Amino acid sequence: MSLPVAAAEALETFTALQGWEQRARLLMQWGERLEPLSEAELGDEQRVQGCESNVWLVADRRDERWHFRAYSDARLLRGLLALLLVRVDGLPADELSAIDLPGWFEQLGLGRQLSPSRSNGLNAVLKRMQELIAHL
Repeated sequence: MSLPVAAAEALETFTALQGWEQRARLLMQWGERLEPLSEAELGDEQRVQGCESNVWLVADRRDERWHFRAYSDARLLRGLLALLLVRVDGLPADELSAIDLPGWFEQLGLGRQLSPSRSNGLNAVLKRMQELIAHL
């Protein structure tokens, strides 16, 4: 399975960095890239269950490919969400359901920094994406 262009760029950028501090700074910058959600999109219906921080997720299907937007009130998590979104954006449902989330963050050099609660939260977001594509 080949990477979407933005995911390949993210992988190249993150793996070029040395150490967690540089990656954490870049992660915060990536979080600023998230497109803001409207008031209506920040409702309970869009909130992802299973995250310690508040996370909202909106799905949209165009031409059998899925596009997601997400937001969190936690800065570091916004960066992780941005990296998740570039990995899954524009994928068809079958590829989306085959994503290896821990493997993706390992490739980026971020695997060791993911606390169990952050990993659980990101898995909850991926699970919610899969639920949304099954029902939309």
